Amino acid sequence: MEKGEEDCKAHCLILPFPIQGHINPMLQFARRLRHKGIKVTLAATKHVFKSMQEYSGSVSVETISDGFDETGFNGESADEYSSRFRQVGTQTLEELIQKLKSSCCPVDCIIYDPFLPWGLDLAKKLGLVGAAFFTQSCAVDHIYYHAYKGDVKLPLSDSEILIPGLPPLKPSDMPSFLYVHGSYPPLFDIVVSQFQNIEKADWLLFNTFHKLEEEVIDWMAKSSPVKAIGPTIPSMYLDKRLEDDREYGLSFYKPMTGVCMEWLDKRESESVIYVSFGSMAQLRMEEMEELAWGLKMSNKYFLWVVRSSEESKLPKDFAKETGEKGLIVSWCPQLDVLAHKSVGCFITHCGWNSTLEALSSGVPMVAMPQWTDQSTNAKYVMDVWKTGIRAQSDKNGIVRRETIDRCTRQVMEGETGEEMRKNATKWKELAREAVDEGGSSDRNIDEFVSKLVHS
Repeated sequence: MEKGEEDCKAHCLILPFPIQGHINPMLQFARRLRHKGIKVTLAATKHVFKSMQEYSGSVSVETISDGFDETGFNGESADEYSSRFRQVGTQTLEELIQKLKSSCCPVDCIIYDPFLPWGLDLAKKLGLVGAAFFTQSCAVDHIYYHAYKGDVKLPLSDSEILIPGLPPLKPSDMPSFLYVHGSYPPLFDIVVSQFQNIEKADWLLFNTFHKLEEEVIDWMAKSSPVKAIGPTIPSMYLDKRLEDDREYGLSFYKPMTGVCMEWLDKRESESVIYVSFGSMAQLRMEEMEELAWGLKMSNKYFLWVVRSSEESKLPKDFAKETGEKGLIVSWCPQLDVLAHKSVGCFITHCGWNSTLEALSSGVPMVAMPQWTDQSTNAKYVMDVWKTGIRAQSDKNGIVRRETIDRCTRQVMEGETGEEMRKNATKWKELAREAVDEGGSSDRNIDEFVSKLVHS
């Protein structure tokens, strides 16, 4: 019997958008809820469940269908995927809730990813609490909300965009779906449709922490039930209160843990550049080549994650030629790498999960945003949190090797680098403080649990 089942305070059903970068933060939040005595069930699509490399953890998993049991989500046909998932997902999720009704602990609340706004419609239809869980930053979702309301006029024509609660933004600081108007229309629809029924939600939960995005959180909280509950990173890298919480527990790729950690152990403190563009970004061949030669030019040690599907874009014999300085792997345990003392810089696409992990590990960044929310995150990394630098691309959208060399030196050497490292350490402390006992995120989770138990 699971802890808390004999005395079920409440039961939350978690409905994530079925990609790794959205599932992991929600799963992590679920662990915090379990720690506070709430029963949690993760509703995974059949395709996600089949694709998991491994799954470990105290959160039970049940499957639903998205109508694409064999193939899962494919960004190319996002509009078709969304409408089919709405239809099939609503039905199979309702069946799951009815099935769990007969257990000793029926579902009280659906915590849903707003990329699936029908999760809230179902919660309200069944008389359950509906909590939206946003897996991107408050700033980015605030921008999308203003785009949804029509306050941000598209295509962007002003040289500066002013949105309450945010610093002045250039068009290139905006999420790519807005800056490159008309790019990926189905995905643009998904990000703005998050708000179509949001006024019905009982809670708006954000994977961030108050001090990190103080101004925008305070602005949003004036009119919405906004609560920052992050960073949703395994406890052993932050407050260390959940002893069995060392990894996300879900990965679609197999990390080369032993190889990475042994290699890092042999390097001096803060001497290694860590390079990773997450689980989805795809660099063009020319970008890949420039990055490769930029790393070689820097003459520093580097650990570079190149997914198997991207390997063919590496320059011929590059791995062999740089074998003394570099290690190229298909996947790695990113949290362990960022927490390692030998890592001095992270070249990142600035996906929100990677950005939060770097901030929580105190590692300064070279930002190379690719698309979606990443350019806005990069703006904050450089100008608001001051823990890194954005590598500027040329007129063809390519970051050249000289730029990569110069940026890594700026981050790892001299006074500027020293300043960034100091700021990175400050954010690491504040992240830990937020989730630790009595911290701002911990108090927000307590409030959520308390309302749930007494509702």
